[in-house]
Amino acid sequence: MNGLPQPPALGLAMLPPGTYGGTVVMITGGGTGLGRAMAVEFARLGAAVAIVSRSEEHRQHGIEAVQAAGGRGVGVALDVREPEQVTRAFDEVERALGPISVLINNAAGNFPVPDEDLSPNGWRTVVDIVLNGTFNMSREFARRRMAVGDDGAVLNIAATYAWTGGPGTAHSAAAKAGVVNLTQSVAVEWARSGIRVNGIAPGVFPHGDHVAAMRSARPKGYAAEAARIPAGRTGQPHELAWAATFLCSPYASYITGHTLVIDGGNWLRRGLRMPEFQTVPEQIAAARATGEPEAE
Repeated sequence: MNGLPQPPALGLAMLPPGTYGGTVVMITGGGTGLGRAMAVEFARLGAAVAIVSRSEEHRQHGIEAVQAAGGRGVGVALDVREPEQVTRAFDEVERALGPISVLINNAAGNFPVPDEDLSPNGWRTVVDIVLNGTFNMSREFARRRMAVGDDGAVLNIAATYAWTGGPGTAHSAAAKAGVVNLTQSVAVEWARSGIRVNGIAPGVFPHGDHVAAMRSARPKGYAAEAARIPAGRTGQPHELAWAATFLCSPYASYITGHTLVIDGGNWLRRGLRMPEFQTVPEQIAAARATGEPEAE
């Protein structure tokens, strides 16, 4: 064996057909990458999917993917940093599809930078999208479910450096740590109202929507990443999407406040002898010079 086995093929369902029949799922950043992969799997299982994003192009890509999977989708413009826009987006989705019973907080922002060079606006922007946006969306969702007395599920996208810290990405790491804590806090508060709140912390999942900076840092593609991961391979977007559909499903009705790490064991990796320490500016300079990845 050269690592963990590959998952079943794309297109196979993890849950019974129709698991999400009659369900409306709202996904922030659902038009690209892992967000779109999740949208497709929910659609395969019968959900109507709302793709919310600031980008019209991204929204359209998400709708097309949902429709190709046999689902019904709508796109709504939204900046998750703005509570008024959040309220309007929920109203618009509910008019088009009906009450939302599953929320996926997938919108994020990140870029590698030494802390001393991180601008106040750079810090504020990432924290606003990742942490404040997750709270804005979750609060609106919970208020609406509570108002009608219905249950629901929230899934937040975290990151493993929420627990370890992220030198060079302190803004994102701090925000993701807040997301993990928020997941745990509101899971307790909202459990009696029938609302479950969980998270996923993804590892490396190559997909065609990676930003140009990430692709250019890997001139040989993502194949070399397998050597860095105990599993011996990178993840496939649809296997993360299967986990998302499970955690939000009735089959996970006793799971709440949990953040599931899906990274092939990578965040747990430790050597008997650690490599020589490099400062963040040294790491960034070396990555740019050699074509090695700077950060996920």
